[in-house]
Amino acid sequence: MSEVRSFVVPPSGGRLLRGPVGGPTILKATVDETAGTLTVLETEVAPLQGPPLHLHRREDEFWYILAGDFRFRADDRILTAPQGSFVFVPRGTRHCFQNVGSAIGRVLVGFTPGGMERFFEAHAELPPGPVDPEVYRAIADRSFMVVAGPPLAEESV
Repeated sequence: MSEVRSFVVPPSGGRLLRGPVGGPTILKATVDETAGTLTVLETEVAPLQGPPLHLHRREDEFWYILAGDFRFRADDRILTAPQGSFVFVPRGTRHCFQNVGSAIGRVLVGFTPGGMERFFEAHAELPPGPVDPEVYRAIADRSFMVVAGPPLAEESV
């Protein structure tokens, strides 16, 4: 990797991808830009949407809720996270989240160490529409992620 340099990503900056939870994802900082330290992205989450229950084998993950009202599952705990909340989940924790509001939510998401952008990039290359669960699992596996269950929307919590 090349030398790490300070940088600023302006409000409209970053690399736009089709996101996996109902809205666009903007990569703000990648593994290459941070010499492997972290990955940061901003994503929109449609009402009642969220990813399936999963865990990361090598990354810790954090979220800052920019807009909306969310709930998170972290192993057997349900956490509420309204706008302005910060959520942290250590690697190896089964987790998922759901936008429980009626409007699009926006979340700043980070992973440390970096590299999880590879999952979002691979997902964005899939054809629009529902994703075959086995294809999703294969992309996740290549990104050191394990799908462990359904999204919160499909649970009775």
